[in-house]
Amino acid sequence: MTAAPKESRVTRDDIEAKLREIRGGLEADVDQARGTARTALVAGAVVLVVVVYLMGRRRGRKKTTIVEIRRI
Repeated sequence: MTAAPKESRVTRDDIEAKLREIRGGLEADVDQARGTARTALVAGAVVLVVVVYLMGRRRGRKKTTIVEIRRI
């Protein structure tokens, strides 16, 4: 890192430019994380629906009454 000459002053424009530069890098990271989170949310919802379906199916089988009809 180079040292700035003592005579130069930091202006408001310099600060705004640096903040825009930092913000631009963060926005790209946020967009990428948002896409990953959305994908994970959809995958989690699908897994949840499948698990609930299978649990309900199993419970239905356990409570099903079997009736045998015998002729004498």
